[in-house]
Amino acid sequence: MNIASVRRPIIPPTPPRAPDNLSFFGRLAVIRQNMIATWGQRAYEEEIIQGRFFLHKSFILNQPDAIRHVLLSNYENYTRTPAGIRMLRPVLGEGLLLAEGHAWTFQRRTLAPAFTPRATANLVPHMTAVLDETIAKLDARTNAPIDLREVMQRMTLEIAGRTMFSFGMDRHGLTLRNFIMEYGERLGRAYFLDMVLPVSWPTPMDRARARFRTRWTEFVAMLIAERRAAGKKDGAPPRDLFDLMDEARDPETGKGFSDEQLVDEVATMILAGHETTATALFWALYLLALDPETQEEVASETRGQHLDSIADIDRQKFTRAVIDESMRLYPPAFLIARAARDKDNVAGAAVSKGDIIMIAPWLLHRHEKLWDQPNAFIPKRFMSKEQPDRFAYLPFGAGPRVCIGAPFAQAESVLALARLIGAFRVELVEADPVIPYGVVTTQPDHSPMFRITPR
Repeated sequence: MNIASVRRPIIPPTPPRAPDNLSFFGRLAVIRQNMIATWGQRAYEEEIIQGRFFLHKSFILNQPDAIRHVLLSNYENYTRTPAGIRMLRPVLGEGLLLAEGHAWTFQRRTLAPAFTPRATANLVPHMTAVLDETIAKLDARTNAPIDLREVMQRMTLEIAGRTMFSFGMDRHGLTLRNFIMEYGERLGRAYFLDMVLPVSWPTPMDRARARFRTRWTEFVAMLIAERRAAGKKDGAPPRDLFDLMDEARDPETGKGFSDEQLVDEVATMILAGHETTATALFWALYLLALDPETQEEVASETRGQHLDSIADIDRQKFTRAVIDESMRLYPPAFLIARAARDKDNVAGAAVSKGDIIMIAPWLLHRHEKLWDQPNAFIPKRFMSKEQPDRFAYLPFGAGPRVCIGAPFAQAESVLALARLIGAFRVELVEADPVIPYGVVTTQPDHSPMFRITPR
């Protein structure tokens, strides 16, 4: 994909690439600290890299046709790895993200009406209300150092709370953030035994995760009880995601969610929704602070716009391209790992039962055979007639298991970035590079301080 650039684009900092001959145990040591620092130069140049993971083979796929085969054509042959299940089940339970087989089919069919474009459009007023409040608070903090990463986390959490429950998260936000930080700092990291033992064999960390899950599900159930206590007028249209999910029925069986299932679905939507969107917005703001000219293009596009409907959001073509390019360089979900249920053939490579397939958006989005100037920030590449292969750009996954909330997340991200840059000029206070690291999502190694000034 060739891109002509009038000026030299910025190339944001990245962690140093690992030696291609890094030992197995050396790689394991790096994985716990920063997964994206474990890949060497070969991973950015070759289409398929084969290795070994204990008793099984492992494959890194950077070839779109091979990825299409695993995520679409033969997706039922590939399931989450034991380590992936261990990392996610304590916080997401048996919700849509982790469900398999008939359970996944039931959940996907039942939830689909809650995430249609029309349903998303009905939730935009919740987003705009939170953005109005966020901008008002930021207006009182101009010209002083500010942690925009924290602001984005609080803002997207508030949007998640209001779109899910129609109430603010002022009373519960701190508790929810503490849960997320507690899990991410220790329990959400992969340890040696997590990667080598079957899921049915509990590791020491699994016991700690189980204790966390008990407290976590009690907290989510409390939020649901509070929302149900608020009630709903008979015959009134759904006012939030909870209404849509609580009333959802499988179109084939007429069955809805049990209370236990609803807890896992709500947890999945709140966590997956707010954390990944906050991460995407942070990186977009960081890139725009590094690139003032591009920032001014976003501000120019938003000037004079009301930005309070899906139609308004759809008109922000350049802002959408900035979000797309930010998620190319910093995909919130940096790795998709699968284990083969049975033997298969992927792009000529023989795959055996239990082999590990890795599709890393971090690698794929920076692959030298797929992208022109892959490490550069060039939003207009997404406004070109020549678009990347559908399976070369995976910020939300692909195939039947593509993120169900992608339209919601895209609308929220574009709306938020357009409104924020339309209101403020954003710059970095410090010159220290911000290095991305991968644990659960693609996070910064520290939260840089920004300065905002009114436009």
